[in-house]
Amino acid sequence: MLKQLRNHSLKDHIPDEIRFLRRWFDDPLKVGAVAPSSPALARKMASYVPLEQPGLVLELGPGTGVVTNAVLRHGIDPERVLAVEYSGEFVSMLRDRFAGVAVMQGDAYDFETIRQKHIDAPLAAVVSSLPLFSRPKAMRKRLISLCLDALAPGAPFIQFSYALVPPVSEKEGNFTIESSNWILGNLPPARVWVYRRPVN
Repeated sequence: MLKQLRNHSLKDHIPDEIRFLRRWFDDPLKVGAVAPSSPALARKMASYVPLEQPGLVLELGPGTGVVTNAVLRHGIDPERVLAVEYSGEFVSMLRDRFAGVAVMQGDAYDFETIRQKHIDAPLAAVVSSLPLFSRPKAMRKRLISLCLDALAPGAPFIQFSYALVPPVSEKEGNFTIESSNWILGNLPPARVWVYRRPVN
């Protein structure tokens, strides 16, 4: 019993950076980063979430919850956040860390199932930390399009990446793209891309 408690205690105190690195070694295509997003990057992503827009804020690939925390600090009530995480280890951690946030284990690329089971009204925002560039362009385009279809008119799909170009270019769909400056405090430097459907 003492050994079990000791092992559980040690597991609880593993730094998030080590958890990320371990998950990246296990499955680099699904984790996509060797460390959690920096607080500066998380704050920049959260800053695009509209506080006045009703509806759920959907977070895709929350990992250890750095962006989740920033979204809550930005002013979104925990009950309005639905987080979809692939890793069972991270799901358990998120549920322990963020009371009130709905955390489900699932594949964000199976968006139709997520929407059918968990989303019954237009979303206020989608905040994504998925490694989109690890997937074929057709898959990236499909996911962004499905998310935009589920959002309220003009509401943002918020995505970060380390690339010089957006995951899907503006000419490839019916949306506009806004980009942030480079977040140099992140390792590696990253920027935020914000997709929106034009408001008719």
